[in-house]
Amino acid sequence: MTGVLRSERLLTVPNLLSVLRLLGVPLFLWLLLGPRADGWAILVLAVGGITDWADGKLARLLDQYSRLGELLDPAVDRLYILAALVALGVREIVPWWVVTVLVARDLVLGACLALQRRRGYGPFPVTYLGKAATFLLLYAFPILLLGTQEGFWGDLARPFGYAFAGWGLALYLWTGLLYFTQFVLALRAGPARSEGAATEG
Repeated sequence: MTGVLRSERLLTVPNLLSVLRLLGVPLFLWLLLGPRADGWAILVLAVGGITDWADGKLARLLDQYSRLGELLDPAVDRLYILAALVALGVREIVPWWVVTVLVARDLVLGACLALQRRRGYGPFPVTYLGKAATFLLLYAFPILLLGTQEGFWGDLARPFGYAFAGWGLALYLWTGLLYFTQFVLALRAGPARSEGAATEG
């Protein structure tokens, strides 16, 4: 009974941090495309990364897990990735085919997840590879922005940015294939008896 009540809570410290991160997404996108204040955009992204780490830590320390947090946390990560991809595509820092491939991956998995839920299955389970892919992409974006600058720091950042982006892209697509495989196996297994509680990474 306690676990059920705990899973339904909305006003928790981790959830408030996730909402704060969510509010930072449109600000991050505007900074990149409006005034092109890359330094401030990187700061917003850094704050988002810190609060992402903090909400998971606090959820464990304060025993404040919730279904909203399980859904909101990965969703905000996806929104930051989408915002950064669109902005870097518009500014011609990242090729549009990369943007298209990554967005298509999330759209396909989103459709798979909706079908899974209709058959009684929960979200895809968290994997370390999924977390690593998200980490690499979120850190690749500010490094790629720094790489657009002229001079020593731009020259230094550029290869690191492409390396992070390349590994992140590969892992993101690989984990997408793994999640899709789980989806196919779930469909073959038939309707689930109970819904899982983990979330995609």
